[in-house]
Order: sequence, then structure tokens, then C-alpha cells
Amino acid sequence: MKFVAIKMLVGDRARYLGILMGLTFASLLITQQASIFEGLMARTYGFITDTGGPDIWVMDKKVLMIEDIKPLQDTMLYRVRGVEGVDWAMPLYKGLLKARLDNGSFQTCHVVGLDDATLTGGPGTMVEGRLEDLRRADSVIVDIVGAEGKLARPAETEGGSKIPIKVGDTLELNDHRAIVAGICRTTRTFQSQPVIYTTYSRATLFAPQERKLLSFVLVKAKDGEDKLEVCRRIEAATGLAAYTQKGFQDLTYDYFMKYTGIPINFGIAVLLGFIVGTAIAGQTFFNFTVDNIKYFAALKAMGARDSQLLGMILLQASIVGAIGWGIGVGGASLFGFLLRDTELSFLLTWKLLVISGGAIMVICVLSALLSIRTVMRAEPAIVFKG
Repeated sequence: MKFVAIKMLVGDRARYLGILMGLTFASLLITQQASIFEGLMARTYGFITDTGGPDIWVMDKKVLMIEDIKPLQDTMLYRVRGVEGVDWAMPLYKGLLKARLDNGSFQTCHVVGLDDATLTGGPGTMVEGRLEDLRRADSVIVDIVGAEGKLARPAETEGGSKIPIKVGDTLELNDHRAIVAGICRTTRTFQSQPVIYTTYSRATLFAPQERKLLSFVLVKAKDGEDKLEVCRRIEAATGLAAYTQKGFQDLTYDYFMKYTGIPINFGIAVLLGFIVGTAIAGQTFFNFTVDNIKYFAALKAMGARDSQLLGMILLQASIVGAIGWGIGVGGASLFGFLLRDTELSFLLTWKLLVISGGAIMVICVLSALLSIRTVMRAEPAIVFKG
């Protein structure tokens, strides 16, 4: 019976390809849009994951996400260091400053100030230079995307390529000279602004003068200490908010999910793919069943049970579902691979594969249900008509 079901399915090439097309389109659209959404949301907390070393982030209680910076007094650093269970605590400055380029144009950049002594929170991957080069006078490190993009010099000839900023070049940050001492690789930010690393003392010099300049306190818990318990102690002792790295990521993620239109925009695209896939595959599969109803009736006349016919339909739906899902996922993966070095955010995880697979399974089940009722009602006498 299985062989008959497969032979019946692939024998009608037009219907077979039509069902595959509908399922492939649904799988492609669902996987692609969900991956772009996941990649975009991952960028919202990319700076947190790039900041290696600390277990805990300490900040003002009113901070809602990583970009919602509410400066602290420098004395808070010492209060955090005095909390039981804290191994070390280092300052971190993060702010938006305008960089003046050689051609006189301005570009807004994320400036990150690291602890002068330890450089805690620096970029994990250096393309050129060393992190320790920040200790040189007026030194900064620029991320490679910014160096080759928004901070690059205009082409010398019309139509030529931009000239990336390189080690040894200079910038001007708030009327202070900054010398590029290295190029690093970081996760692209949600706002896609260039990222510039320097020391904490130099960052506070670059920044506009304010009474409070400390953005975050980076904390490492002692070995064996429960991180959540250390967070509670810090909050009790200082009145500040303290989150584990994962907790701060979740805080940022939840903010964008709740207060922006990103989820609903991508959700509509995913839902559209599901509806269109269901409509195309369901209608085509139903027409395929109607066209082959005499064969199902013949099988009934030869003694086939309803459960066997049901199994044939589910097998046919499973085959086209698996092939369509595979082609769609493959196409989405190829799309993300080809555009991996662009501004496009694309993150395909195993969870998205499960979600898209589940969606295609539901489409196949709905399509099969439309056909099962027709087959169950088919009378063997159809074989002997006209």
C-alpha cells in the first residue's frame, strides 16, 4: 500500500510539484523571516555577549535595557567591591559620542571605556593590534565594520571604493585627538553604529562633562558563590539593580519585544507564509485526491480498510512535507550564507528549525484532513460508473 501511495503521488507530476511549491514557499518564508527576527533581536544584546569576563552587571534600578544608560556616581564602584561574594568589580563607560573624521564629516559612535588597569570588558577578537595597546597615549580600538564602513574615508576617485580607517590614523572625539591603535571584531549592534574602545579615564575625558559618568559596574563573583545570591546582596547593600549576564540579556530582549513593533511586523510575515502555504498545499492536495478518487475507491472495492487509506494519505502528506521543508530550509540557509557579510541580521538556530518543521507538519495535517473526508466517503461503486 505504501508503494501504491508513493506511485500515485509522484505519478501526477503537476499536482506533486504544485504541493511541493506551496510547502517550499511556506518553509522558506517562515524560516527566513524567523531567522532575521532572531538575528535582529540578538543584536539588541550583542554588546553584553561581547563583554567577556563579568558574571554580573550592576546599574541604576531604572535601566530598562543596555542602551538605556543612567549614569552612576563613581563611589558606587567601591560600595559594590565591598559586598560579600564579590571577587572583583570594574567600571565601564558606554555612551554615544560624535567622531570628527579627516574630511570634516561627523559620525556618531558607541564609545566604550574599559578599566585602565585590567581592560576588563574589552573585545574578544582583535584583527589588528593588541588590547594592551589601549594603554598608549590617546589610543582607541575600532571595530572592523565601522572601520570599513561609516568611519572609512571617501574614495579618492569618483566611483572608487572607500578607504578603511587603519592603525595609525587619527579621529577627533569631542575635540580630543584619538589614535587608532587596533582593529577588533564585535557583534553588530542594533543601531549599526561604529564601536570605539578606549580606557575608562580617557572615555570620561572624551565625554561631555557631567557629574556622573559611570555607566555600569562589571562584577565577577567568587568561586562557589551563587550569582543570583550575590546579585541580591549587591542590591540590598547599594540600592542598585544587579543582573547576571543572562538576566541582563533577557531584560534587553524583553524590552524590545514589549515596546517595539519588531515582533508583530515579523509575526505577520511568518503568519502570511503559513496561510499562503496552507492555501496552496491544501487546495492542491485536495484536487490531487479528487482526481485520484477512483483509485481509492478501487482499493476499497478490493478490501482495503479505511485505516489503510488514511495511512496512504498521511504518507503522501509526510513525503511532500519533508521534501518541501528541506528545500525551504535549505533556501533560507543559502540566503543567510550569501548575505552573511552585509547589514542583514540572520540567525538560524535549531529551535527555528523545529518551529518551521512544526508549522509545515500542521500545514500537511490540515491538507490531509481536507482529503481524508473525501476518501472516506468514496463508494466502491465509483469504479463501475461511466
